[in-house]
Amino acid sequence: MSDLNKLGLADARDALRAGDVTSVELTESCLKAIDDADALNAFVHKTPEIALERAKAADERIKGGDAPSMCGLPIGIKDLFCTKGVPSQAASKILEGFKPEYESTVSQQLADSGAVMLGKLNMDEFAMGSSNETSIYGNAVSPWRRGNDDAQLTPGGSSGGSASAVAADLCLAATGTDTGGSIRQPAAFTGITGIKPTYGRCSRWGIIAFASSLDQAGPMTKNVRDAAIMLEAMCGHDSKDSTSAELAVPNFEAMLTGDIKGKKIGIPKEYRMEGMPAEIEKLWADGAEMLKAAGAEIVDISLPHTKYALPAYYVIAPAEASSNLARYDGVRYGRRATLAQGDGITEMYEKTRAEGFGHEVQRRVMVGTYVLSAGFYDAYYNRARKVRNLIKKDFEDVFAAGIDAILTPATPSASFGLGEMTEADPVQMYLNDVFTVTVNLAGLPGISVPAGLDTQGLPLGLQLIGRPWEEGDLLNTAYALEEAAGFVAKPGKWW
Repeated sequence: MSDLNKLGLADARDALRAGDVTSVELTESCLKAIDDADALNAFVHKTPEIALERAKAADERIKGGDAPSMCGLPIGIKDLFCTKGVPSQAASKILEGFKPEYESTVSQQLADSGAVMLGKLNMDEFAMGSSNETSIYGNAVSPWRRGNDDAQLTPGGSSGGSASAVAADLCLAATGTDTGGSIRQPAAFTGITGIKPTYGRCSRWGIIAFASSLDQAGPMTKNVRDAAIMLEAMCGHDSKDSTSAELAVPNFEAMLTGDIKGKKIGIPKEYRMEGMPAEIEKLWADGAEMLKAAGAEIVDISLPHTKYALPAYYVIAPAEASSNLARYDGVRYGRRATLAQGDGITEMYEKTRAEGFGHEVQRRVMVGTYVLSAGFYDAYYNRARKVRNLIKKDFEDVFAAGIDAILTPATPSASFGLGEMTEADPVQMYLNDVFTVTVNLAGLPGISVPAGLDTQGLPLGLQLIGRPWEEGDLLNTAYALEEAAGFVAKPGKWW
């Protein structure tokens, strides 16, 4: 078999079980693809020795006949996950040289299931960004191009390296994290599948924190079945994370029947944004028709507090970031600035943070510190928390009325060119999260499924939002949508 790196998780697993291929062969195919794809800047710390060692161990395990679904499958790990003995920088200068002495729970669970780590993936610094342009490693680049245009496009953010690597077949799947859309937006931009599970479904232990009440890990894969397989390996209760749910993890793959007859799918009127491109509007309408043709009932619904979601998110997330990032002070680990004669601890903090944090991280820390300050706490942070509760209640009311899932666009546009959104107006960039942040504020599961191409040949995604803890049901609805949409486009190889 040639082009083994182009396989998805399910197909590769079946080939491994049948003895048609070995994990070492799969891994070598991916490692070659990675070495040939430096132009994408997706992999920022390559770990070929670890990969081949794990692949050999996986082959032995498969021969022994006790291998779980992920055994022997080569994947990439976002640089936000701490990986023992391997640089884990969150794409920031301030964590330069940091090699953890421990493994994040999610990456450990994947390793325990026999998955093969190929290396660490590019991302926005501390997961703050929607275009992967805030990384100390430089921009991650999408494998997609607009028509015959050579302009480099964003793979989305913050999990841009993960999205680029999966779309370009450098790995079979990758981990991502989602604080306000950082799995679903890049998945939509690159024509892959990405699911953010219910808050608490995956442990956050060992994942470098951005906003602790919003962050959640999830898989980024080539299709819905692969997402179901990888999500099961990533989930589970963890006593080291107090927000981790003590719930049994179902066999998500077994729930993919494609039968959604009688399911009620809500279409929220508040997501019809002013100035929304006609292509996104049409894709959304087409998606609803596809689900209707599959036997679902389409119901118009209202989520009245949606318009407050983005402002509330951009108060809560920076507030939590300013608290979480206070630990980077140059004292215990990571980078420390060179100090002048007579400098004290205050100067060390100031110089280290000024050197170590990029502009976007500095901006959000400043905003967060401001909204938490004594005179503004009630006016901003407390009010944002109240709005968050109202947004959560909107969803609870809709689900209580019998809605099984909600269909929305995943992004307000297709991928844009690197450098096209200027730093002069960060709010323009923040608007990329308009359809995704509500899901994080309410702690719900959401999935992005590729559903079509725009007029320039770029992928567009649809988002499905599910009931809390019902990822299996959500994945099944996504599976039906995927079957109906029949999206098979791949980027032409230019790198």
